[in-house]
Amino acid sequence: MTERSTEDAGAVPALSRRREVGEASARSLLMTILGEFALPSGEPVWTSTLVRVLGLAGVEEKSARQSLARTAAEGWLSPDRVGRRVRWNLTDAGRRLLVEGAERIYSFGSAEQSWDGRWLVVLISIPESMRGLRHKLRTQFSWAGFGSPSPGVWITPHTATEAEARTVIEDLDLADKAMSFVAEYGMLGNQRDMVTAAWDLDEVERHYEDFIAGFADLAPATPDEILTAQIQLVQEWRRFPFLDPQLPETLLPRPWSGTAATTLFHDRHGAWAEAAGPHWAELAATDS
Repeated sequence: MTERSTEDAGAVPALSRRREVGEASARSLLMTILGEFALPSGEPVWTSTLVRVLGLAGVEEKSARQSLARTAAEGWLSPDRVGRRVRWNLTDAGRRLLVEGAERIYSFGSAEQSWDGRWLVVLISIPESMRGLRHKLRTQFSWAGFGSPSPGVWITPHTATEAEARTVIEDLDLADKAMSFVAEYGMLGNQRDMVTAAWDLDEVERHYEDFIAGFADLAPATPDEILTAQIQLVQEWRRFPFLDPQLPETLLPRPWSGTAATTLFHDRHGAWAEAAGPHWAELAATDS
């Protein structure tokens, strides 16, 4: 069977038109699709299936094929040629990446945030001239939930993340430039002011409110629309483990939109999965 064009893939739900899909977004959508559907099935996926489904999400065929090639070049996918056609398998590294991502995405926001009042504080000094290294540290520490109230100081109320912080620091060869300790906030200054300086919670809340506005009233009807809505739902939600440090309730503004957004994500994900999963399997089988 020849590779399908995305021109006949059906109408794209309005949600996927909210912003233009660029190269980075195409690759991000591909990873979302692989994690949501290819990873659980454990089966290789034809190029035609991935191009078609990416097309439903608003990605042009050329961009879809480029994202596949570059994802393979990064080591997350491996091609398997069958005649003139290609199907894609997750590599071991790709599977580990998606399993770790799925654990973060689907468990995010669902746990009770009890807190004993203690902070993990990491002090680390990196010269301004080493901007690339500073960026890597900021990216990985932010992903781990740390905030920085002042230069060289990183904090989190989740003291159990010290081992993760140590791994990041050692991987970046910064062990001789860092120190850490666990303590309660003292008598000087204001703890809420420290939180405000470390994290932009207003910005996080705006993202949650946008998420709620985008999905609360969305009612996809056809199998293609439900599949696309599920992809977009996970695609939008997967940003929050990076954006939201999951602070204890006592440190959050009230009411906190993240609570409503978490409930909405799990409700919609569970409801749409009942149709999205079988439709993915149907498309994959049709292309076989």
